[in-house]
Amino acid sequence: MFNSRNPAYRDPMGAVPAGTSVHFKINVARDLRCSGARLVVQDDQNGQTENCGMYWCGMSGDTHECWECHYTPQQPGLYFYRFYVDTWRGTLPITKGFGGEGSVDAHGGPWQLTAYDPDFQTPDWMTGGVMYQIFPDRFHNSGQPKENVPADRRLHEKWGEQPDWMPNEKGEVTNSDYFGGDLKGIEEKLPYLESLGVTCIYLNPIFEAHSNHRYNTADYSKIDPLLGTEEDFRSLCDAAHKRGMHVILDGVFNHTGSDSIYFNREKRYPTEGAYNSQHSPYSSWFNFHPWPDHYDCWWNFITLPDVNECNPDYDNYINGETGIIRKWLALGADGWRLDVADELPDPFLENLRAAAKAENPAAVVLGEVWEDASNKEAYGRRRRYFEGKQLDSVMNYPFRNAIIGFLTGADAADMMEIIMNIVENYPPQVTRILMNHIGTHDTERAITMLAGEPLHGHGRHWQSNAHLTRERRKKGLTLLRLAALMQFTLPGVPCIYYGDEAGLEGYRDPFNRGCYPWDKADEGLVEWYRRLARLRAACPCLREGRMEPVMAGDCCMAYIRDDGQERLLVAINAGEQEKPVYLSPEWNDAEILMGRLPDERHALVLGPRDCTVLKWAYPGPEEPKGPAPGPAATAQKDLA
Repeated sequence: MFNSRNPAYRDPMGAVPAGTSVHFKINVARDLRCSGARLVVQDDQNGQTENCGMYWCGMSGDTHECWECHYTPQQPGLYFYRFYVDTWRGTLPITKGFGGEGSVDAHGGPWQLTAYDPDFQTPDWMTGGVMYQIFPDRFHNSGQPKENVPADRRLHEKWGEQPDWMPNEKGEVTNSDYFGGDLKGIEEKLPYLESLGVTCIYLNPIFEAHSNHRYNTADYSKIDPLLGTEEDFRSLCDAAHKRGMHVILDGVFNHTGSDSIYFNREKRYPTEGAYNSQHSPYSSWFNFHPWPDHYDCWWNFITLPDVNECNPDYDNYINGETGIIRKWLALGADGWRLDVADELPDPFLENLRAAAKAENPAAVVLGEVWEDASNKEAYGRRRRYFEGKQLDSVMNYPFRNAIIGFLTGADAADMMEIIMNIVENYPPQVTRILMNHIGTHDTERAITMLAGEPLHGHGRHWQSNAHLTRERRKKGLTLLRLAALMQFTLPGVPCIYYGDEAGLEGYRDPFNRGCYPWDKADEGLVEWYRRLARLRAACPCLREGRMEPVMAGDCCMAYIRDDGQERLLVAINAGEQEKPVYLSPEWNDAEILMGRLPDERHALVLGPRDCTVLKWAYPGPEEPKGPAPGPAATAQKDLA
């Protein structure tokens, strides 16, 4: 009846610039004796509903008739739509089903139409690249002496020891143990990152803070003394730029540390913080009730007092002409990843993006959002990340869930549906630079998720002793290769969490934040990542090529990336049995990048936990034009 992912029914598909006329067409069974049809659209911002009459436009075969109309979203925002048809059975709704399909189901939901500002642009330099996330304390220690390091920090004697996880005598986990990874150490390893095809380095917080994770910022204006100096930061950025790499910083602007120059509960700093005096220049940044011991804090962690981002003084301190955003961009950074972006108010986000673009129009602003960011609701309000004034893109947790789920036994069609919903809902300029990770500092290590014993609520003591058996590790390495292949070939930019490419294991914090194993890296796995980087660099269609699902089911998934010049087919078998994937005949003439060609039955036979990647180039202007390879030649159940 309708399919939002097929241009025969909706054109253009996906998100559109506001002011774009979108064509809708539905097919209605003739035996319903339809006498009228309409498109009903609800503007999410004001709640108003618009009824658009549809026109009869002919027959579709002998059994169906077509009705069509156009609708133009006038302003950036979300629009939710469904259809109604008047039949001999009464007025029937056509609502969204699996795979974007329409069906006569009163219990189905609406489709989403995302409209964005026509002037919304995102940085070109990220497109087609490879990101690498570094937890600075655990990547590489240059060995250079550090100055002005607080005495209450404990440095491990041996690189690679297990991070501290036991509570102290007060029952607190202070995260005050360090391994001494520093900015000079990162600079020393730039040749290694270059060998992985890295074009963008994302650094977890580097500003002065009194914990090894540094998410409890003590001073936004200073580099943490264990990491080095401002000159070390400038040197790292300069060296990275010379190798064609960019550097993104982690901005934690929803809260500070209680042990900070701004709050100063622990009285580390000589200046008066908001906790010390109601006359402090920072007192209006925080919400007390009453002062000083009762204050808003992040998820009830008293060491992380919440900031009132809409306070003019704080907003100017971060986003003003001489503020933190512009300071570090001027010193060489190329963008910001924003911690807990869903807790930052709209005006603050808009001011932040404006500040970043004023300093460097090519700066990127990424947000930490765990759900579909196009329709995210937070604290009772719909967020407006992608209308054009807030975020350039986000961390892509939905893709991570789909990849990990598919490779650990979840229904392949359901996982493909997660992927396609994101592709349909996000503006294309957002999708092309999505941060596609399969593990971060906030999740279990990828190989542990893929092959480890399920966590099932086990505490830190159990996690500290849990390691993959030889058999589980063998399985994990195989599945991690497939997960990385999906990372590198789905829409967006793959982001490697440091050490994943070396086979690092680990459950949750702090075990997912171990030291990079420079003397024990799995070289075969590292080489696989290098191979994927070469594949990515050799296939322009992976930059912005559209995503076409081929099939998803029976432990297999296959999809195509197509930019009008070439088509790349990726087929993966996550199961333990050999499986065929049937393709159209043209794929028999494709170039093999991994795996094998289809056989004489046009069946691509995938071994257990195996993959194939094929490339087919469109004919040049002087060559005979044959049909492009189609998705499937037989009646496979693609997405259902």
